[in-house]
Amino acid sequence: MTDNRNNYDAPWKEAIELYFHEFMDFFFPALEPQIDWQRPYEFLDKELQQIVRDADLGRRWADKLVKVWLVDGAEAWILIRIEVQSQYQTDFAQRMYRYNYRLNDRYNRSVASLAILADDRPSWKPKSYKKDTLGTQINFTFSIAKLLDFDQNWTDLETNLNPFSIVVMAHLKARETKDDPPSRKEWKLRLTRRLYEQGYSRSDILELYRFIDWLIVLPEPLETIFQQELDQYEREGTMRYVSTIERQGIAKGIEQGIERERSLILRQLTRRVGELPESIIEPINQLSVDDLEALGEALLDFEQMDDLQQWLTEYQQRNQAEDEDGQED
Repeated sequence: MTDNRNNYDAPWKEAIELYFHEFMDFFFPALEPQIDWQRPYEFLDKELQQIVRDADLGRRWADKLVKVWLVDGAEAWILIRIEVQSQYQTDFAQRMYRYNYRLNDRYNRSVASLAILADDRPSWKPKSYKKDTLGTQINFTFSIAKLLDFDQNWTDLETNLNPFSIVVMAHLKARETKDDPPSRKEWKLRLTRRLYEQGYSRSDILELYRFIDWLIVLPEPLETIFQQELDQYEREGTMRYVSTIERQGIAKGIEQGIERERSLILRQLTRRVGELPESIIEPINQLSVDDLEALGEALLDFEQMDDLQQWLTEYQQRNQAEDEDGQED
């Protein structure tokens, strides 16, 4: 079975939910002061899934929906939709517009759309969607943050205490070293050591280490060396926050959660469309966490085996098209 930690979406979702205030301050500093942080914000991910469940049958993206209150009181509360886009997509701006108006229509509330562009194309920075049909015009703009731009100010990232400085560095190095395992190991150790050096709390160290460990996956021999070197560093500093047992527990918990979700979806599919042949089970076993979520939503509309087969075919076609787009640059 493939290592589903090679997808970048799941850890981003978790990081945004854990550190939402820090997320806004790091990526959108002009917007952060407009939110009333004295009032509780609320994540509405189930509501977001209901809105978009019929929109994309293929690969899912890391997206979050948050209800926040504004300091100026002009509107009691608004919605913020956040999307982390990890690959180039030709119709991305149109999709941002489509989700914005669907949410606005559902809740009759203003919706701010924010995008983190985590792809490999430096020049790709979609910020608007425009359309003119016989004088009827759409002019939709949204806020973006491009991760590759942060690579140009690496020194600033290293001195920034915001947790998302670590998140961005881990994401950039995970992509940069994907074909260079020795460098990948060195950066995983370097970033993990920074968690101690920057003075984060024990809970923050453990949470941010989960992010690093999820993104920067090493071959087993190098992972063993990494753990030995980290253990030595911890002993020298008399701080053993990320112990071997805790690291193993983190990895085990991740894998168990993925397998529980996969098993549940397979049982639900069997009830909806009948006994699944191996030709169907095999591609389902290759789905990432976010793709499993998409399938879990789509299966509610399945009535027969052909519906499932069509979903898998469209999913594979979409992924193939996106991979080809990513290789064009």
